[in-house]
Amino acid sequence: MNFTLIFHIEANKEFISAYQWYEERQIGLGERFIYEAEKQIDNIISNPFLFHFSKGIYREVSIGNFPFTIVYKVNQKKNTIFISSIFHTSRNPRFKYRK
Repeated sequence: MNFTLIFHIEANKEFISAYQWYEERQIGLGERFIYEAEKQIDNIISNPFLFHFSKGIYREVSIGNFPFTIVYKVNQKKNTIFISSIFHTSRNPRFKYRK
């Protein structure tokens, strides 16, 4: 079954912001962050039910050695995967889940 990937606008901003922050700290580190995140996104697309539920219908997966998780939900009726946030683990967890 093919799923369409949808990013919440804030999740997209978080992704870009994290990349920029890491790249400013060390050239190539932002690229490594993107590589690790895309690897997990590919895993989600390949098998969206692989990762555990974190709250209600939301699932999450860690991004390699980075302190981020990808928070997402699956809608089987619409064949969509909705990325709710690219969440830094030091933030307040109530901001993970977006509609």
